[in-house]
Amino acid sequence: MTERGIASSLTQYEATPGVIDLAWGHPDPNLLPVRELRAAAQRAMDRHGSDILEYGSTAGSPPLIDFICQRLSETDARAPSSAQVVITSGASQGLDLAATLLLSAGDTVLVDVPTYHLAISILADHPVRLEAVASDADGIVLDDLAETVARLRHAGERPRLLYTIPTFHNPTGRKVSLERRNALVAFAAQESLLIAEDDTYRELSYDGPPPPSLWALDGAGSVVRIGSFAKSVAPGLRLGYVTASAEIATRLATGGLLDSGGGMNHFAATVLAEYAGSGDYARQVEHFRAAYRAQRDRLLAGLSAHLPDTASWSRPEGGYFVWVELPPGITADALLPVAAARGMAFLPGHRFFLDDRAAPGALRLAFSMHPAEALQEATAHLGAAVDQLRAEAG
Repeated sequence: MTERGIASSLTQYEATPGVIDLAWGHPDPNLLPVRELRAAAQRAMDRHGSDILEYGSTAGSPPLIDFICQRLSETDARAPSSAQVVITSGASQGLDLAATLLLSAGDTVLVDVPTYHLAISILADHPVRLEAVASDADGIVLDDLAETVARLRHAGERPRLLYTIPTFHNPTGRKVSLERRNALVAFAAQESLLIAEDDTYRELSYDGPPPPSLWALDGAGSVVRIGSFAKSVAPGLRLGYVTASAEIATRLATGGLLDSGGGMNHFAATVLAEYAGSGDYARQVEHFRAAYRAQRDRLLAGLSAHLPDTASWSRPEGGYFVWVELPPGITADALLPVAAARGMAFLPGHRFFLDDRAAPGALRLAFSMHPAEALQEATAHLGAAVDQLRAEAG
């Protein structure tokens, strides 16, 4: 570590020798399109010359915006217009930008728990209050959402934004039903509540097409959809996008950050548009889907083979993650050092709640970063660690 406490390696993830680490929602580095992106960068520079090195358009590289509109016409129930798209530096920056420009100090942000733990961190960087909303296997519990909004308003608070991941959820992998999606969008419009829809995993659908986004179902301008190329191409590009009403998109694009910087990652965005225009994007998505489907299946098979019947887990149709409920009496925090000593790691479930004491017997496994054989080995180590704790408990 450096004196500032920031990792000195080139990449965020540093492997622990002898440990198969399933805590990280990262891609398998062996699947990343190094050769194709190198060639696309050369073609983009040949095509655009010095313009690719200038400050870009505030809303983002027009060729990439055009591609996003075209791609969403194929993968979602409604395509945005170019005026409804803003390029961001990944999904994280898209959420941060929305919180910066669409919220006021003292607003309340609702999150359905469990939820993406780093989204909690991003929102906590802002002068807002976070409030948990209950969820079940089908997503947000709408009755609890309605009761929470009414309670907050009665107390004089301002529930303004709901952050949610309805498609291949992080950490549970669930997919919200169409019925509940429509009800959630209708509720948001009725209550003048903005929804920040994290749609990061849309392209990684393994068992058929993904459902319509909340944004596609929304006719009132209540949804700000946050997308990303981190999972469909490569996280190091730091590229994502927002689709929103033209009014909100304009607000995001004309804020101080984009006005000063001239759009997010202009060079990388224009290279990605060149890459996508060649057909490489669609081929890469299919490559990821085939590999991750096999890795998901191997992880699920390993859990069935090595965990006791008193444990349970999700069976995601897309995304990166499986959510595991451990046998009664075993906590994830107690299991983690035992599992690490045997050669595998995971992320404890309480990390995905506002209350650090929640879900002591749950954990998240990511199947994206390791090949199928390693996942089989990791589940064997996990099962042995669970057996050890059960034996010690008598």
